[in-house]
Amino acid sequence: MFLVNWLKKPWLHFIVLGFILFRAQAALFPEPLPVVGPLSEARLEGLQQQWFATTGRPPSEYQLARMVRSELDRDMLVQEALSYDLHLYDTVVYQRLLRNMQFLQMGEDLSEQERYQKALDMRLHLGDEVIKRRMVQVMEQLLLAANPPAAPTEAMLEAAFEERRDELRRPRRYDIEHLYFSRDREQDVPAVIARITDEGLDVEEARQLSSPFLPGYRFQRQTPEQLARHFGAAFVKNLEEAAPVAQAWVGPIRSTYGLHYVWVSAIEPERDATLDEVRVQLLRDLESKARREALQASVDGLRENYEVVSG
Repeated sequence: MFLVNWLKKPWLHFIVLGFILFRAQAALFPEPLPVVGPLSEARLEGLQQQWFATTGRPPSEYQLARMVRSELDRDMLVQEALSYDLHLYDTVVYQRLLRNMQFLQMGEDLSEQERYQKALDMRLHLGDEVIKRRMVQVMEQLLLAANPPAAPTEAMLEAAFEERRDELRRPRRYDIEHLYFSRDREQDVPAVIARITDEGLDVEEARQLSSPFLPGYRFQRQTPEQLARHFGAAFVKNLEEAAPVAQAWVGPIRSTYGLHYVWVSAIEPERDATLDEVRVQLLRDLESKARREALQASVDGLRENYEVVSG
């Protein structure tokens, strides 16, 4: 009976009704989310110019949309960092603001702490790209700490190795020494080759007949790509077409610079890599991929707390 009488109290009805109204208001009229975006026309134009400068062509709609999304994610991370006042506890931001004040020649009569506080009051941190990049970096570190990527397993390494087996093949490698003949000495080449053959000159003796060659005369365990850096792509193409064999002279071989008479010491044939040879590379690539995926998942989750306006 006491409970029934107690439940009939008007003040209790008022409290219950107020609670229901409060919950209904929260459900029907939630607090507005912080807004990120849209990007200004100047920033959109800057993104397109940056893409054009890198690739030599304007971005497609898809590529531009990806760049816009990346920029908006960056703005969101900056806003999130500022909402937690992370800029107030970062030494990079502190030193950057002091440098900005020095550049502006403001607060020179103030103490270092007072100049820093004045910079904050002037909101200099909101327009500084270095500080923004720092805040993005700090937020990414915090997001990864909260959602760390899983370490690659041995099975993942083996799967990546099988998937990339062709890409990871060990290229052919050459041990070579050469005699160089500049263009004004090309007519001497037949006589030099004949002398090497007739007198049985070894490489050291034959080198005395060479023109100076700045990159050097001896190259060990060089891939075709590495040889191309020294001699040019034409040299590598001509060398391989000559079908060289180990412990024999080949040539003359033409390069960008002139002619070369080449002694081939050894040739390591192209072959498949072993897992142990590429383990470090695969591990690094898998860790980087896992990090990117974990970070993107965290950023996507953070988007739920913002109203992101892409355009």
